[in-house]
Amino acid sequence: MFDDTRPIFLQLADRLSDEILTGVYAEEEQVPSTNELAAHLRINPATAGKGLNLLVDRGVLYKKRGIGMFVAPGARAQIRADRQVAFVADFIDPLLAEAKRLGLTDDDIIRLISEKGDAAS
Repeated sequence: MFDDTRPIFLQLADRLSDEILTGVYAEEEQVPSTNELAAHLRINPATAGKGLNLLVDRGVLYKKRGIGMFVAPGARAQIRADRQVAFVADFIDPLLAEAKRLGLTDDDIIRLISEKGDAAS
């Protein structure tokens, strides 16, 4: 369920973001409350609230006073864009730096990725 590598509230925010990205929760749809998440996931309600509020701060969720939290319009596109930026920073930039150290050209990198992609199919 959760691991010890990162704070639970961050893992919860990522999980909810994944569910929004994959369509489990549509834009303008209500997400589970702090107490529902805490009970279902067996975590502290403060931790669940912190994860939800992180998504509110990012503009992925919004609050309707007295009703609950809802997926913001454009949340899927925002999550996708944020993750693309992180993907470049976490994977593409290091790949390009190592390729440069190895003397690989852009064409070499594209060929290697294509070969690996073909092998995985």
